[in-house]
Amino acid sequence: MKVLDDDESMMRLALEQAELAEQAGEVPVGAVVVLDGEVVARAFNQPIGRHDPTAHAEILALRAAGEKVGNYRLTGATLYVTLEPCPMCTGALVHARIGRLVYGAPDPRTGAAGSVFNLACAEPLNHCMEVTSNVLAEACSSQLKTFFRSRRTSALNTQQDGKSVGEE
Repeated sequence: MKVLDDDESMMRLALEQAELAEQAGEVPVGAVVVLDGEVVARAFNQPIGRHDPTAHAEILALRAAGEKVGNYRLTGATLYVTLEPCPMCTGALVHARIGRLVYGAPDPRTGAAGSVFNLACAEPLNHCMEVTSNVLAEACSSQLKTFFRSRRTSALNTQQDGKSVGEE
């Protein structure tokens, strides 16, 4: 099926962006915006490095796409992202008039495209986008789980190192 193949190849590009986020010490989330069959923007999470709580991969990708096409409205575009967007990002996708959202791993805590909330197609809003979920979900989820497991292990080791030094 061609659409699935395209979705998977675009999600792989988003996974590459997520890897860049991880290398930068950020939560590994990556996003890609495709318009008329062309990748117009790629981005990864950067709230820590930019000291900006809005510097999520989706927001940065929307900003870059808007700059490239010369319009904040990205009607007909598809956004691929490795993790289901939060309410802030889903709201931005609605305002940008994204036609389709494709995400990898669902977010059971803050997902706003169907897991916890459904802002992607909420009746009171003036735009509804098509949503495709779970594209390469295992790879996307695994990347996040590995990242957070590593963070927890590092924090635990730091705490243990601190205790042993203090006990001497």
